[in-house]
Order: sequence, then structure tokens, then C-alpha cells
Amino acid sequence: MRRREFITLLGGAAATWPLVARAQQGERMRRIGALLNVAADDPESLTRVTAFAQALQELGWIDGRNVRIDYRWGGADVERIRRYAAELVALAPDVIVSSGTPAVAALEQATSTVPIVFAQVPDPVGSGLVESLARPGGNATGFATFDYGFGGKWLELLKEISPDVTRAAVLRDIAIAAGSGQFGAIQSVAPSLGVELSPVGVRDASEIERAVTAFARGSNGGLIVTGSSGALVHRDLIVALAARYKLPAVYYERSFVAAGGLVSYGADYIDQYRRAASYVDRILKGEKPAALPVQAPTKFETVLNLKTAKALALTVPPALLARADEVIE
Repeated sequence: MRRREFITLLGGAAATWPLVARAQQGERMRRIGALLNVAADDPESLTRVTAFAQALQELGWIDGRNVRIDYRWGGADVERIRRYAAELVALAPDVIVSSGTPAVAALEQATSTVPIVFAQVPDPVGSGLVESLARPGGNATGFATFDYGFGGKWLELLKEISPDVTRAAVLRDIAIAAGSGQFGAIQSVAPSLGVELSPVGVRDASEIERAVTAFARGSNGGLIVTGSSGALVHRDLIVALAARYKLPAVYYERSFVAAGGLVSYGADYIDQYRRAASYVDRILKGEKPAALPVQAPTKFETVLNLKTAKALALTVPPALLARADEVIE
């Protein structure tokens, strides 16, 4: 969706929204900050904020009418994330929406009072963002993306679609708790599947390209890309490297497959942004983050790119094809 279409969507919805939303015109303008782990020009950014804005509209909150949303795009740049976190807190918003562990951590460092609702956080407890899932305890709550059991499923999926794989490079961010946790979960099942693992960091493009290029010199290799802001920001590079070196790859979310990756299995991230809007609504109506439990994903999806499978000379198992939620041809 182009930016102009996004603006038109919001304006058109405001003009036709039910009277229950229009009745809120007399209320004071509420303010929402948003610090997201994608770049402003990333196609995923519009997809996600559109889902969030639409869900808010359904709850009666219309950007420019009774609520103002201030967006900041942090990507995987830690310094920029910290700067934007401070900027948003200085605006004194009623609530801040965020995605990705680094962004939420930066916001918690910047404020202990402004409510924070997060999405796309793999391990909020292990990362120290909340005390527990049931009782977050502070000013942040939201929606976790998965448990570490996903790691084993990613490796099983890689072996299912490419049985000859005996080596797998695992791209993970060691700077976040989820990076080690996801890798550990994959390690726990690797021996039973006969796969040797090679960890690869995602701090910057040169590290990724150097490590994947070196790994690809061996035979029977594949990739597993675990969840992190760094992997998301370098999505196009990772997909291009997998194609260049003919490496079958499993990704943690759909956008990689839409960009040409082979297959993904994970939470429906768009659903997380819609659900985040429901927590924002409850906070704007007076509830406290500490009283709202962190929720696990309720929607999962397997996405398969048949064109990429063909380019890799892979025969997709009928069982995998049958259970795929989306097939890109």
C-alpha cells in the first residue's frame, strides 16, 4: 500500500465512521507515540501501521480527530532507537506502541510512567521487559511473538522441504535474550535430525554477507533466520544471499517469503498489531499496563514460495503444500 493510499484510507474512514465514533469529537485529543523496528520506507511499515490504525478506528479512535499518532522508525539502529524513545517520551503521550526488544528496552529506560504496549517481542520476560507474562508489573505489556519451541519447528521444516540438509547456518541476534534462546532451542533438536549448526550474527550487512558466504562453501547447507530487528532490517540481503548460494531457508515471518524467501512459519504479525490496538484502547480508557497480561500469539501461518522452491530444484512435499496458509507462485 502506498503512503497516499494509506492517508486516503484514514481520511475516508473518518468521513464515514459511525456516530459512536463521531460523538467523541468533543473529547480531548489523546496522543499515541509509536516506535517501530522497521524503516520508514520499508513496505512492512505501512502494512503494520495500517493494521494498527484500522483496528483503532474500529474501537472509535480516529487519527486526527480524537487521537494523534506520532510515528518514529527505529529500524535496527540502537542509537536512533534511543534518540526516538527520548523524543516520544518528551511529547508526553498517553501511551506508546512499540515493536521489537531493543525499542521497548529503550522506552523503558526513558520512562517508568508512560504506558507502553508492545508487539513482536520474542521473550519479554527473559529480556527483562516484564516481570512475568501474567503480571507484567511495570508500565509495559503487550504481545509476545512465540515461545522457544518454535526453534525446533523451524529446523524440522527445513529438513522437511530439503531432506539433504546436514548443515544449517542460524542467523540470530546475540544482543537480545531471544537470540540465544532461539538458537538454544534449535540446538536441542539438531542432533536427532542429523544437522550441524553454525551461528551467524546479524549486527550489520557485512557480518551477514561474510558469514553466509563462508558457510556456503560447504555442501548440503541451509539457513534458519530467527526473529530479530536486525534480521528484519537486512531482509532483502539475507534473501538474496540464500538465492545466490542456492541455500534453502526457513524464516520466522511472512515478509521474508514475500521478498523471495523459501518458506516461513511463525505468528501472524499483522494480527499482533490489531491486538495491540485493543490494549491501547483499554489504557486510554483508564486501565493500567500492569493489570493487562502479556498475551501469546493466537494466529500462526506457514507461507511458501513455490517459485523459489523451483529455483532451488526442490520438490515440495504434498503435506507441506496442503497445510500452507499462503502459497506464493
